[in-house]
Amino acid sequence: MATATDVLNAIEANDVDFLRLQFTDILGTVKNVSIPAHQAEKAFDEGIYFDGSSIEGFVRIQESDMRLEPDPDTFALLPWRSRRGDDTVSARLICDVMNTTTGAPFAGDPRFVLKRAIARAEEMGFEMNAGPEPEFFIFEKDEKGRATTKTHDAGGYFDLGPKDLAQEIRAEIIYMLESMGFEVEASHHEVAAGQHEIDFKYDDALTTADNIATFRAVVRAVAELHGVHATFMPKPIAGINGSGMHTHISLFSDGENAFHEDSDEFGLSDTAYAFLGGILEHAPALTAICNPTVNSYKRLVPGYEAPIYVAWSDVNRSALVRKPAARGPASSRIELRSPDPSCNPYLALAVMLHAGLDGIERGLEAPAPVRENIYEFTEADRVERGIETLPSTLGQAITALQADDVVLDALGAHVSEKFIQAKTQEYTGYLASVSPWELERYLETF
Repeated sequence: MATATDVLNAIEANDVDFLRLQFTDILGTVKNVSIPAHQAEKAFDEGIYFDGSSIEGFVRIQESDMRLEPDPDTFALLPWRSRRGDDTVSARLICDVMNTTTGAPFAGDPRFVLKRAIARAEEMGFEMNAGPEPEFFIFEKDEKGRATTKTHDAGGYFDLGPKDLAQEIRAEIIYMLESMGFEVEASHHEVAAGQHEIDFKYDDALTTADNIATFRAVVRAVAELHGVHATFMPKPIAGINGSGMHTHISLFSDGENAFHEDSDEFGLSDTAYAFLGGILEHAPALTAICNPTVNSYKRLVPGYEAPIYVAWSDVNRSALVRKPAARGPASSRIELRSPDPSCNPYLALAVMLHAGLDGIERGLEAPAPVRENIYEFTEADRVERGIETLPSTLGQAITALQADDVVLDALGAHVSEKFIQAKTQEYTGYLASVSPWELERYLETF
């Protein structure tokens, strides 16, 4: 664990000029307050005050003063500053948001929501590890520098150059991530043209959420340096695969993988099955958090490898949860395949953890695995097997969230109220909009 002194020494050793104090709003957008590096000691001793009334889902105007407390473990130099030939050296610290009135953690801080979930797991004797697989698209820009949906290349799954024109961009992303402390495990071109995936090693839940937020910032920054646009929008182009963020999950207890059992057919323990049962039971409400935009539901449709069926399997990817083939005490885990990279990583991991822990507390039993391709099932087949589908719209997901006390409790009263309010407005606005598809289909017909 790093200390404030460690950070102050690193600032001096690296001649850091500015510190970016980062946090996220409820929707997962990274915010930051920049301070001169000589203010770092003050930031650790007193915190840095800011106006929270303009941040999505934070506080009312009459309660606007908030305080940022930097987490020393998150110190990292920002490598893209020197890449521009700028002599200025900047670093970042991820912060916790504090209530200035009470001095307690702010209930609307997504990082606090995840910390609360982690504390619940610790009370039950568990630590959650998570490994995300975020996907993204790279698009060309137009002559005015605005993003288009013209893909940067025409490559396909695992293609090499010259089809994969983004190898250099991915390599630079990886270099920068590693300079910030990431352990990158793999990168490759994804199925769709212009689509890519970079996987980094699993870690504890809080570090993983911090890493996802950092990853998205680095990808966008490197893309800008190359004159292209990177997006984590789940479904930017109709008719091709969307971008997901499959998330591998395991629980450890006393240093041992609590999900592993040698004698089980799938290498899973009773704890793993109960956790899995909780994930499946709360899947509709989880979807509102893990797939939080109107566009998310353009990805969650049959035919594009996105999971929409509430089931699990070890042999196919049509189910919501997959048991990866890797076996052994260090590798037993489950993979939740529905999340997409537009989600707030802190809230998403928090609700996943609460849902699974609810399954453990209640001793839920996971259903039998579905080893057939569910995409080929008829509706009658699915009814017979008791296989439900995820919400098909953001509106349905919000309704499911409002009816799920476990997931609402995971978010806390403040975040759940503000999140539902923001997403209801988003969905209502979408319903009232008129799309180009409608104009093309109806304008001259009626």
